[in-house]
Amino acid sequence: MRLTTKGRFAVTAMIDLALRQNSGPVTLAAISQRQQISLSYLEQLFGKLRRHELVESTRGPGGGYTLGRKSSTITVADIILSVDEPIDATHCAGKENCLGESGRCMTHELWSSLNQRMVEFLDSVTLQKLVDDQLAKGVLIEDKPPLKRAIYSMPVVKPISVNAPNSVFALGNILAKS
Repeated sequence: MRLTTKGRFAVTAMIDLALRQNSGPVTLAAISQRQQISLSYLEQLFGKLRRHELVESTRGPGGGYTLGRKSSTITVADIILSVDEPIDATHCAGKENCLGESGRCMTHELWSSLNQRMVEFLDSVTLQKLVDDQLAKGVLIEDKPPLKRAIYSMPVVKPISVNAPNSVFALGNILAKS
């Protein structure tokens, strides 16, 4: 069984979100910057997390994402499975046709048992536990900066002086005088 970046990034982003959601919706751009995860990749992951109702989105200024449920009810297995990450160590993806028409391989039961244990373990770890672990390590949560509104004064427009003719006629007059 190999956990790909999809599952790892989804869990990391969800921890980041859970740590900071008390300040309001968290933007994917902020998560992207803090965790060094591509913004477009996060958008794909959060689309799947939203469809599985693990996160909710808020549009507009001050918008972003919040958890769809309490962090104590979201498990690592929920997160990984919602982003289509398979938790499977068997060669046949659980179809019991490891050897094709011949049936299962000799180690099929071993890998199936490992799958069951992995799911049980990931299902026993809640997002809240991971958040508590980060807080116990001393992770600092910065306060959300106030929303700044830009106010621009009108730019000073200086007249442009051009020493070139502005029409064919003016050019003809200049050439006629020469």
